[in-house]
Amino acid sequence: MSDSNENTTIKSVIFDFGKVLVNWDPAAPLLSRYSDELINQFLDDSVSGFWTSNQITDKGSSIKDMIARTYKEHGQLMGEMMEWYHAHFADSLVGVVPGARQLIEDLKAAGIHVYGLSNWSPENFPLVWEKFDILHSLEDKVVSGYIDMVKPDREIFDFALNKFGATAEESVFIDDKPENVAAAAALGIHGIQQTTPQHVREELVALGVGIPAVQEA
Repeated sequence: MSDSNENTTIKSVIFDFGKVLVNWDPAAPLLSRYSDELINQFLDDSVSGFWTSNQITDKGSSIKDMIARTYKEHGQLMGEMMEWYHAHFADSLVGVVPGARQLIEDLKAAGIHVYGLSNWSPENFPLVWEKFDILHSLEDKVVSGYIDMVKPDREIFDFALNKFGATAEESVFIDDKPENVAAAAALGIHGIQQTTPQHVREELVALGVGIPAVQEA
């Protein structure tokens, strides 16, 4: 979703975390404890409210309150699964996204500023921060739960640009969710949807970022 402009100088690249720099798999904590069928039900928002609840806690609401709401609104089983998921949240953090570390290194070598903008609960994010040193390689970060704002709302992008001292037209935002990429693009930020490491690199090169291109055979 990038829009190439040869006259544009990119100075900053802003990364989402989950599924862009770090692999987050919400099914992983439930494996072996629950059947595939039950896990699929849990990850269906209409059955469990999982994704809605995620958005609520990403904005800073209490996980304890959210679990209680799940029991009340979605029943005993979904409540138990939600409670189990959060008790074993660390198991959902399954590794660094392949290619992400090298991309950050190449951007830094090219003189590009690298930042983070991600939706996470303030209760869970410390586990993410502790586990993944790749996040520490960023110059600065904005995490939704600490500021009562979430993507794709405009206010969190404005907040991040101001905190980073960056301008929209000189920044790129990379996220796995198209609605977040679209929200950034609506503000004039160059948006790239994370699909493959090669795609992201190709999009950045197309925007004039001076990093090595994907090598072809």
